[in-house]
Amino acid sequence: MTPTHFTFSTAFALGLAGIAFHRTHLLSILLCLEGMMLSLFLALALWTLELTSASLSAAPMFLLAFSACEASAGLALLVATARTHGSDHLKSLNLLKC
Repeated sequence: MTPTHFTFSTAFALGLAGIAFHRTHLLSILLCLEGMMLSLFLALALWTLELTSASLSAAPMFLLAFSACEASAGLALLVATARTHGSDHLKSLNLLKC
């Protein structure tokens, strides 16, 4: 495993561990998801550079666009949750109250 592969897999694993172990605030989960998406974007971009393939050059841009859409939807949910429940603590959220 090369050092770049190790770096990207470690960054992804740290984001996944952050989601698994620090589930107190919705904002911290969103930040961990963004870190995971950033590591995937960088890995995909470097992979297309290594292959020097023109057909795969648009894939990192699509991933970045989907990541931005996911971030905006997550922040909209964060604002809606903070307005209705008063905080972004995940323990205060109850799906049965909807």
